[in-house]
Amino acid sequence: MKKITIIVVAAVVVLVFFALDMNRFLTLDGLKASLGQFEIWRAASPVFVGFAFFSLYVLVAAFSLPGAAVMTLAAGALFGLLEGTVIVSFASSIGATLAFLASRYLLRDTIQNRFGGRLKAINDGMAREGAFYLFTLRLVPLFPFFLVNLLMGLTPIRARSFYWVSQVGMLAGTLVYVNAGTQLAKISGLSGIVSPRLLISFALLGVFPLLAKRFLNFLQRRRVYAKWQRPQRFDRNLVVIGGGAAGLVSAYIGAAVKAKVTLIEAHKMGGDCLNYGCVPSKALIKSSRLAHQMRHADHYGLAAAEPKFSFRKVMARVHEIIRAVEPHDSVERYTRLGVEVLRGYARVVDPWTVEVALNDGGTQRLTTRSIVIAAGARPFVPALPGIEDVGYLTSDTLWEAFAKLDEPPARLVVLGGGTIGCELAQSFARLGSQVTQIQRGPRILPNEDEEVSALARAAFERDGITVLTGQQAVRCELEGERKFIVVEHGGAERRIEFDALLCAVGRVARLSGYGLEELGIPTDRTVVTNEYLETLYPNIFAAGDVAGPYQFTHTAAHQAWYAAVNALFGDFRKFKVDYSVVPWATFIEPEVARVGLNEQEAKKKGIACEVTKYGLDDLDRAIADGTAHGFVKVLTVPGKDRILGVTLVGEHAGDLLAEFVLAMKHGLGLSKILGTIHTYPTLAEANKYVAGEWKRAHAPQRVLAWLSRYHAWKRG
Repeated sequence: MKKITIIVVAAVVVLVFFALDMNRFLTLDGLKASLGQFEIWRAASPVFVGFAFFSLYVLVAAFSLPGAAVMTLAAGALFGLLEGTVIVSFASSIGATLAFLASRYLLRDTIQNRFGGRLKAINDGMAREGAFYLFTLRLVPLFPFFLVNLLMGLTPIRARSFYWVSQVGMLAGTLVYVNAGTQLAKISGLSGIVSPRLLISFALLGVFPLLAKRFLNFLQRRRVYAKWQRPQRFDRNLVVIGGGAAGLVSAYIGAAVKAKVTLIEAHKMGGDCLNYGCVPSKALIKSSRLAHQMRHADHYGLAAAEPKFSFRKVMARVHEIIRAVEPHDSVERYTRLGVEVLRGYARVVDPWTVEVALNDGGTQRLTTRSIVIAAGARPFVPALPGIEDVGYLTSDTLWEAFAKLDEPPARLVVLGGGTIGCELAQSFARLGSQVTQIQRGPRILPNEDEEVSALARAAFERDGITVLTGQQAVRCELEGERKFIVVEHGGAERRIEFDALLCAVGRVARLSGYGLEELGIPTDRTVVTNEYLETLYPNIFAAGDVAGPYQFTHTAAHQAWYAAVNALFGDFRKFKVDYSVVPWATFIEPEVARVGLNEQEAKKKGIACEVTKYGLDDLDRAIADGTAHGFVKVLTVPGKDRILGVTLVGEHAGDLLAEFVLAMKHGLGLSKILGTIHTYPTLAEANKYVAGEWKRAHAPQRVLAWLSRYHAWKRG
């Protein structure tokens, strides 16, 4: 009843406020019109008018009514700079606190009980840094103050902290607005509008947020660096930890702009992509695809034949390709580029010092102005009972483990239905393994649309893969030399015998062993960074898989540009990392490629879109190549040709996607693609034809009807 009473009273106050049109007094025009009358009242009873104004301001702030900014200007016009600032400062803080307490009393328990799990991270952050967050919002008003008051009431921040932080945080802004109000009151003619004091006062209103932001950055830097001793001189401009895609690009950029850069890598240059991921897997995919084509050569009018090959030679080719690409990422190349490369394990000792345990013995300490953490990720291995007893492989270890085998594993279980699991499952199936793929979710490739998952599953089953979805791996068992994995579905268990078990259920960022814990740098599955890729310490950045949110080589290189440029030139300008157009591909057959939204994401996010689809079974080149399966699907803004996302399924989908990536990046619509000449006959014509499908669907039917009449008239 108490809560209902408060809500009713608040609703009545707001209704009366608008019913009596009281908001007309809280506009700039209303302020100017009423100044004379206010001055008369104040001259007659200064204390009463001051108290009445104070009370009205508290009421406006407490009930989140519009007009607080105008009242702040009015305070300057009526009471002058000092008295007006005192009145507004205390009135605004008291009113804000009343709104805060009302929100807490009425809503917090309900919201926390319903969404407590989702709000845990926010609650933990507010308990730890709530006062500073609030101070930031007060000093640089990113959100309207009334919204800050109400939302803060839902968090664990103490009311006392809320009041004093609001009192201090709003003081500078109050001074600027009250000062502008003092000048506003002095305008008596056109000359007053261009008076220097008035222009300066209003210039402060525009400049204040920028100054406040710089002041906050200064306070934050002082706070986070308080316990560390900053070196007087630095050995390096930039130290990069990790020699994968993000680390290599960061070091390259640093050297290109003539900074003194050190790159530290303990194991293999090139990281996961060169040694365990993109390069070896694509080499294996090519061999397996050729074997598949030989088995189905009759599709091309040739004699089908079972391919005869040495699996050892297939794996030797994989390693030869790695060695062929290695010079691009080698120590020698980066040394020639001007990068110092140290082989060893790095540990960040303090925000400006990195200690390296060198592989050939000894240690070396380097001081540096900035650090880029590019430590990458590692395969995740689920904690299944018995998995260590039966043994397992990951996408990191299988290349060495299989290098000396004359035959592929006869029975291979692939645990996981994502990109890595699907690419390797199909490759080994085509090279002769009996593959069973186990996916916990209802379908493989769960991030793609359902029809894409269905096409992939159908292709896998044609290749002889046993695809088990909705299956929870329970345990592994060893019986003599025999190995089993036990899965559960619908309460029933099933044992699957295997010769090799490949865990491909995802990758996790490398977060330990190089000093994050000692420095207190927050992590949450990845290293926590802001939009500039800065960690807790503004001179320490993270990029690549260790930073998320994507685990692609191309996004790692993309992030590396922002990390390196912000690290070296952030004192002048910082760049927010741009994830607006991120492409990716899964190199199975049929190939799957995507950029932007797909249908399931659009539905989940409630984003309205139109879907235009073109089937590759109608494309001349696909028919000639015998690859006439798949489609191009484009999501656009309803009624417009602006592209929201594209999904491509079919031969060379990853290559064909590039045209759409370019179009989305530079704001080109489907009409521009339709008006571009595409070579005939090529697969790229599919991009033009899907644009044509969209154009036909949006043809102006009324205009076409009139044109039909016109042509009939011309024929007589």
